[in-house]
Amino acid sequence: MTADDTFGRLDDDDYPAYTMGRAAEMLGTTQGFLRAIGEARLITPLRSAGGHRRYSRYQLRIAARARELVDHGTPIEAACRVIILEDQLEEAQRLNAPYHRATESANPTAAA
Repeated sequence: MTADDTFGRLDDDDYPAYTMGRAAEMLGTTQGFLRAIGEARLITPLRSAGGHRRYSRYQLRIAARARELVDHGTPIEAACRVIILEDQLEEAQRLNAPYHRATESANPTAAA
């Protein structure tokens, strides 16, 4: 991979660009927190060739949401479960949206 390839991937939300230390610094948390949400299977960081954890911007957004819940008193395991359920609900709504729109267009009086 060339330097141009690497720089081009930095715009990719799923590219694992951040080390654990940098990710913790950006989130204002500890590396232990990142390990804990990994153990709770909220996020699974990719590993570098040397075995070091690497995080993507998408994963950092999820970790930031977990930190927000934990900072408000939610136990870390519960915070992880809440985020997983929120994600599942969002995905189900996204998948059901075309069917909902089709039903509304086929029967416009039922939507009223």
